[in-house]
Amino acid sequence: MKELKWIGGCALRYWPRYVMGVIALALVDLMNVYIPQFTGEITDGLKAGTMDMDGVWRLVVWIILLGAGMAAGRFGWRYFIFGTSLTIQRDMQRDLFAHLETLSMRYYNEHKTGDLMAHFTNDLQAIRMLLGPTIVTAFDASVMLIMVLGKMIFYVDTRLTLVAVIPLLLIMYGDYIYGKIMHRKFFARQRAFSDLTDQVQEAVSGIRVIKAFVQERKELAAFDQVNQRTHDRNMDVARTQALFLPLLDLVVGASGLLTLLYGGYLTIAGEITLGQFEAFNLYIAMLVWPMMAAGECVTFISQGMASVKRIRVILDERPEIVDGPEARDVDGLRGGIDLDGLTFSYPGQEKPALENISVRLDQGETLAILGRTGSGKTTLANLLLRLYNTRRNMIRIDGHSLYEIPLEVLRRDIAYVPQDSFLFSDTLAHNIAFGAESKSMEDIRQAARDACIHDNIIEFPDGYETVVGERGVTLSGGQKQRSAIARALLKDAPILILDDALSAVDTDTEEQILRSLRRLRRGRTTIIIAHRISTIQHADHILVLDDGRAAEYGSHEELMALGGIYRSVYDKQQLEKQLREEGGAAS
Repeated sequence: MKELKWIGGCALRYWPRYVMGVIALALVDLMNVYIPQFTGEITDGLKAGTMDMDGVWRLVVWIILLGAGMAAGRFGWRYFIFGTSLTIQRDMQRDLFAHLETLSMRYYNEHKTGDLMAHFTNDLQAIRMLLGPTIVTAFDASVMLIMVLGKMIFYVDTRLTLVAVIPLLLIMYGDYIYGKIMHRKFFARQRAFSDLTDQVQEAVSGIRVIKAFVQERKELAAFDQVNQRTHDRNMDVARTQALFLPLLDLVVGASGLLTLLYGGYLTIAGEITLGQFEAFNLYIAMLVWPMMAAGECVTFISQGMASVKRIRVILDERPEIVDGPEARDVDGLRGGIDLDGLTFSYPGQEKPALENISVRLDQGETLAILGRTGSGKTTLANLLLRLYNTRRNMIRIDGHSLYEIPLEVLRRDIAYVPQDSFLFSDTLAHNIAFGAESKSMEDIRQAARDACIHDNIIEFPDGYETVVGERGVTLSGGQKQRSAIARALLKDAPILILDDALSAVDTDTEEQILRSLRRLRRGRTTIIIAHRISTIQHADHILVLDDGRAAEYGSHEELMALGGIYRSVYDKQQLEKQLREEGGAAS
């Protein structure tokens, strides 16, 4: 079973710690079984008059010393075993996060954030319980069972031990059935928790839309459905536990009753002493823990192995976008780009998002891309970053196929401002410096000035140390875009891609940013995706996309003279501008 092999390998990395913990646990159990024996010896000694107070005090001191040794041992096994399980959980969290970073965009298109978060919380917590409390419980119960049964047989009576243990054998069969049922129920519970986490995550992320459309009641109803499913799965688990654990108590109670009846008979008959009978009852009480622990172990194992399966599903996922055998030792990019018949379809879709696109861009030139929504503009940017794979040699940079350029070099030397200007829940300074190496605070300020966001930042009470909300929610759309542009400018990469990155800024600010780009990007390649002609009219090359195809291609003057889509868009935008100006003058 690969899941068992994997989880065993994780534990074996820390086997010395587990050995130390197990030794401490065994010593605690060993000391524990002598306490009932010493108690029985005191009882028999006092009853028979063969023990004076010095003898009593000697055994009492031994009991105290055993208690102190047990306290030290319990600290030891908790430190080594529980501490190691926490260390393994930390390692797994890191490994899982690192693996998620390697996965391709397809995986994130098919899996929800809330489900992935559930793996980091509930599932890894269940695995920690499997590698910590479960090991303690299983080993402690096994050792205690063996030691206690040994004492019951050799110190008290074999016949009485057999009578007391027979009912307890039923627990072994019950544990087997219980384990199979609980594994299935825990797996269902974990899936329900993932759905709940995902529902909450989406609702919180989209809270502004929910409020804007007054959909609080509808979202609450949707949450109630998912919440009820989670409650039902939890109740399934609770009902099974509620049924099994009392039955366990019933079996243990039956064993105690038989001990009382038969042990009392043997005591009256003089075959065992009163002290032995007292010790035996204490041993029976000590057997309750191993029997109860058996059910607890089954619970932890069932829950843990269900979570291991869910984690392994992620770890077994393999990224499609990796450095292949054809990758060369390319140190960096200069910026020459060739698209040769570029055709691409998203996974599961037959219609191409891009079809037969051919463009040549020399180092230092600017390419502008114009087109309606859904025409393939962002797809082209994603392919240049190799977020998806294309057929070989359709995209070449500096004469190298994308497959020949190591991914780290490719993405290091391309600065990208996506449509959704994502900002982390961190300070503005850290957001702007994200992706740049060894940049001073003055460099960060200069990048902000070039992106026309510096004046806004210094007006904030904390300036560059202002912490923005999740995804930059506390900033306006234009402020987020300009912060993202500052981040890209600070990276100072040979290739810059702006994907509709000026849509939320006014025309005056747009013109200032464009002037900064022309000054800073001299000799460096820039690709600008936009809807406004004013944003792209100074580009060296302009590509007009229509339904994934290259409808027009040329300079601003050439496309205007062509009188096609580009000229039509230009005329409409000029008319809109004129109407706005006339409306402003009239008011």
